[in-house]
Amino acid sequence: MLETGTTQSDLARLSGVRQSSISQFLSGKANMSDEQLSRLLACMGFCLEVVRRPVAPELTRSEARSWRLHRQLSTHLTQASLQLWLPRIERNLARLRGGVSGQPHLRNLDRWESLIERSDVPCLHRVLTGLDRESIEMREVSPMGGLLAQDERADVLRAAS
Repeated sequence: MLETGTTQSDLARLSGVRQSSISQFLSGKANMSDEQLSRLLACMGFCLEVVRRPVAPELTRSEARSWRLHRQLSTHLTQASLQLWLPRIERNLARLRGGVSGQPHLRNLDRWESLIERSDVPCLHRVLTGLDRESIEMREVSPMGGLLAQDERADVLRAAS
């Protein structure tokens, strides 16, 4: 936009994408599909080139630790194990509800509850192992505490340091 001198308002008029959506995308508050981004770039005389390559995420120490523990837990997650874990998960959810306030934490607790009520194992695997911001934030209020055996938890943490 700087290179072409295009303002958010100009881009909205040219592309048909709402200016508020463009603003949220530019501030990092919202993601755009490749198709949407391609449309915006075309309005400024550019094409989108998507290159697929593995990239190590930039996680804080706490986020990396949480991801490793949840990834390990994911290796044990099945429909059967979820049913066995349900009493602990429900206690954890109740405890978290009593001690958490504000967004996105309350919304993420609602999402956890929904996934667990539906026994949505594939989606739970994605949240447990995901490196997207949404999964990282969900793990901040994870009801999965206390499900890994203590020695297995210690092994994961030792390997991480």
